[in-house]
Amino acid sequence: METSTRTLLFAAELVEENGTYALVVEDVRRGTVQSTPVPKNMVDKLPVFLSALAAKLNPTPPRRRW
Repeated sequence: METSTRTLLFAAELVEENGTYALVVEDVRRGTVQSTPVPKNMVDKLPVFLSALAAKLNPTPPRRRW
């Protein structure tokens, strides 16, 4: 029986402070943190972007015809 090991490489948070948003990404291996402002319209679209990314990375197999 194989065992797998999961290693956290990056951690990301989307934070809101006083109506402004920032994406904060920590590179766990290097111990660095980067932050960038994010416009509200992008925050509102985040679920759509994540769905599109998931679909791109994990496409469903084509349906077979009988």
